[in-house]
Amino acid sequence: MIDIHCHILPNIDDGARDIYDTLEMALMAVNSGVKAIVATPHCNVPWSEPNYYGHTYREALRKAREAIKQERMPIKILSGMEVFVTFDLPDLIREGKILTINHSDYLLTEFDFDEDPEFVDIMVERLCEMGIRPIIAHPERYEFIKEDITAAKRLVKAGCVLQLNKGSFLGRNGSRSEKTAFELVKNNLAGIVASDAHGTMSRTPYLLEARRAIKDICDTNLLFETNPQKICTNQTL
Repeated sequence: MIDIHCHILPNIDDGARDIYDTLEMALMAVNSGVKAIVATPHCNVPWSEPNYYGHTYREALRKAREAIKQERMPIKILSGMEVFVTFDLPDLIREGKILTINHSDYLLTEFDFDEDPEFVDIMVERLCEMGIRPIIAHPERYEFIKEDITAAKRLVKAGCVLQLNKGSFLGRNGSRSEKTAFELVKNNLAGIVASDAHGTMSRTPYLLEARRAIKDICDTNLLFETNPQKICTNQTL
């Protein structure tokens, strides 16, 4: 499996607190069958540190890769970000402040949970016009999709990939998010399932439990292996 959404870099956001957390998270991922993780710290969140691409990110990525290599863990750490979408995001991309997933055309994006769907549509269109392929993180948690699943269909038709969170299938994001996550899978709207892991006690990188939860209703190879692999190698889904 490949986990394209994981807050595994040490001391850069609300994920791994230090390199020891990073190592524990990596080991947990390995034990669940994960072969590669895209390190995706929060970026461009209005009420937090911007965490744009630069020295801090590069150093955290280097430390994580080096520590995992020293421990001889059979897992790769790829670059990326979970980018909060603001109106100036296209400018930030042009300025080189934003990282796509493993330097591909795919960008992991998130919106406010109460975001206006019209704003989402506008920004998706602007990103697609730039040649960016938006991956919408945890769409099952957005109110406008919980209320009307046709909004998710519209996003997929516009060129987005929907990335569902592991925890939603396990009821950890509330019953409405759980119901929406299963509906998205059953309607063939889900593109990927990822951990969105932040630690080792809760919201963990142990992906296998989510794979087991949906194994009878979809092609789990597609959601956990094939599509993530294509994203990381910049192929069309």
